Amino acid sequence: MTPAVGFDLDMTLIDSRPGIRAAYQALTAQTGVYVDADLAVSRLGPPLRREIGEWFPPDRVEEAVTTYRKLSAQYAIEPTVPMPGAREALEAVRALGLRVVIVTSKLGRLAHLHLDHLGLVADEVVGDLFAEGKGAALVEHGVRWYVGDHVGDMVAARTADVPGVGVATGPCTADELRTAGAAYVLPDLTGLPALLREIAVGS
Repeated sequence: MTPAVGFDLDMTLIDSRPGIRAAYQALTAQTGVYVDADLAVSRLGPPLRREIGEWFPPDRVEEAVTTYRKLSAQYAIEPTVPMPGAREALEAVRALGLRVVIVTSKLGRLAHLHLDHLGLVADEVVGDLFAEGKGAALVEHGVRWYVGDHVGDMVAARTADVPGVGVATGPCTADELRTAGAAYVLPDLTGLPALLREIAVGS
C-alpha cells in the first residue's frame, strides 16, 4: 500500500463554520430547542452527539442528530470554503507520491458532499471517528502523518503511533496541540508542503 498523509476535515481542510451555524439555526427552528450556533461552531472537532447533548435532553439526542444531519446536507454544504492552503497541501501530498486519506468525526456521507462541492479529492474518506477512535483507521489506511486542528487529532496520531501535525486553525491553540503530542505545529496549511518535503523525502 502506498503510504498516505491523513487529514482531519473541519477547520483543517475546510472552514465549515458558516454552514454549520446555519444548520444549527435551522435545527432550533425545526425542533424548538435553542442551540447557540455561534458557541457550537467555536468548538468543532468532537462528535456531533457530544454537541447535541449540550442542548437536548438524553432521550432526544438521537432524534436531533438525525434531524441535524438532514439539515446539514441542505444548509451546511454550499457556504463551506477551503481553508487557506488546503488545495496546495493536497497537491503537495500527491507530488510526493503519497495518498490522501481523510479521517473525520463528520459522517462520511456528509464529508463526501463537502469534498465534492469544493473539488477536493481524497483517496479514502473515513467518517464518524474521533480521537482514539481514529487511530485504527489511520493504521488501516497506511497513514504516516496525520494533520489536524484539534487535540483529539493529536491523540489519534499518538494512538496510531504516527507523527501528528497540528494546524492552529481551529479551536485549539498551538500550545494545546503541542501539549497533546503534536510532533509539528503550523499556523495553517500553507506551511505544510515545505514541511512534507522535509520530513517525507527519504523516510
